[in-house]
Amino acid sequence: MTVDLDGPEPLYEQIAAVLAARIADGTYLPRRRIPSEAGIVDEFGVSRPTARAAVQLLVERGLIHTVRGKGSFVVDSPQT
Repeated sequence: MTVDLDGPEPLYEQIAAVLAARIADGTYLPRRRIPSEAGIVDEFGVSRPTARAAVQLLVERGLIHTVRGKGSFVVDSPQT
């Protein structure tokens, strides 16, 4: 999946959708780390604030939680 840089949807929402799909299909397993903000920046070619907004959206949706100094992890039972 790729993001549409010229599309009408905000980039952070598109990135969050890609990451959520990876959580749903088992690419990112429960209790395991997702890519860091820097990794998201590199993979999708976006700014750090955009990557941070995508991660925050996943937190708000209950799919991941962040641990200061460790990273962001998939929750045990993601809400769908």
